[in-house]
Amino acid sequence: MLQRRSLLAATAFGLAAPHLAGAQGRTEIHYWYGLAGPLGERVAEQVKRFNESQDRYTVVGSFKGSYIDTMTGAIAAWRAGNPPHIAQVFEVGTATMMAAGPAIRPVHQLLAEAGVELDPARYIPGVRGYYSDTQGRLISMPYNSSSAIMWLNLDAFEKAGLSTTDLPKTWKQVRAAAEKIKAANAAPVAITTTWPTWILFEQMAAIHDVPFSTKSNGFEGLDTELQITSPFFRKNLDFILALQKDGLFRYGGRDNAADGVFPSGEAAISFNSAGNRARVEREARFKWISVPLPYHDDVIQAPKNGVIGGASLWALSGRNRPVNEYRGVAEFFRFISEVDMDLWWHKNTGYVPITLAAYEKAKAEGYYQQNPGADAAVIQLSRAEPTPNSKGFRLGNFVEVRNIIQEELEKALQGQQGAQAALEAANRRGNVALRNFERANRG
Repeated sequence: MLQRRSLLAATAFGLAAPHLAGAQGRTEIHYWYGLAGPLGERVAEQVKRFNESQDRYTVVGSFKGSYIDTMTGAIAAWRAGNPPHIAQVFEVGTATMMAAGPAIRPVHQLLAEAGVELDPARYIPGVRGYYSDTQGRLISMPYNSSSAIMWLNLDAFEKAGLSTTDLPKTWKQVRAAAEKIKAANAAPVAITTTWPTWILFEQMAAIHDVPFSTKSNGFEGLDTELQITSPFFRKNLDFILALQKDGLFRYGGRDNAADGVFPSGEAAISFNSAGNRARVEREARFKWISVPLPYHDDVIQAPKNGVIGGASLWALSGRNRPVNEYRGVAEFFRFISEVDMDLWWHKNTGYVPITLAAYEKAKAEGYYQQNPGADAAVIQLSRAEPTPNSKGFRLGNFVEVRNIIQEELEKALQGQQGAQAALEAANRRGNVALRNFERANRG
């Protein structure tokens, strides 16, 4: 439904928006976002800081509900001819926004026209790659980025006689640790995961430098096709199914359904977003740490960067939108990219810093020594220059594709089909969703 509405909206983009003048001659810039609670409060504070830093522009931030609510709300505004200047769109919506044509003002174009210089190399490679075109130019503005990492209950490790300093790096080591945890009854669950498709398929493809789909994971064209029937995906899924069969892995449900299994102490090892840090800090009653995701060392010796989650900021077009309003958007993008602001955002939200300089400053201040594991996602995102297989995904109908993979994965976990049958079914059905998107956006 979301994707169909997005595609219909794409044909009506580029409509005029009124010039909104703020008080005291300031130009108003309307920014719609989808972060609630403490994270929404941080967005509001960041907007306030920008407004107080200069006297030409006033950014008006508006919470519009969930990511999906924000995106569909922006689409409705485009249809009505009154789009916001900035919309926060989750990473799964990237291909849909890319296909929107005149609705968006690519960030590299926006900055050039405004005379604002932001070298893409300043951003962490795994973040930059996701929101860039094939020429390395930014299309949307990196903002709240996270990555999936591995969370370890150190109390459970100690109870199982495992080292709490020499921690697992490979899947073989994770399995060996899980076997000891189970044998010692150190935790009710040895291993679980949230976001199964994002972590067990997308992240694994990226860090092992294996294609998830053709055309550089969709970066080079809408005619991309899934490639999840390859030997690597068969190997990885067989590994997960074997963990489950041996009582070492428990499936916790789709998307973020298993978010609470680790902080409650139920699971000793969990794969989850770095953005779950605030919850773990608040709820966990045990010693814990987060580290990069495991890899198969018989596939790759030096794993590539992981891929991001979260969202980016899109500059939206209006046919008669004054140049000064675009300049205001560019100035806001410059502001959130400043080292001190980026570092503040990182420390106060749990999202990774989007710039390398902010990461280096955090290290110099001893932030990661005081908060062990807070840099796990940064390390994973920046440890290699992105390849065509690790810079991200440009798949249309991506929400639908993810759900299809989850459905077939669940059938395999329930013993209804083997790994190869699950992958073939997911590949076939996912390609139907991709072809539907391609037909709707051709020409």
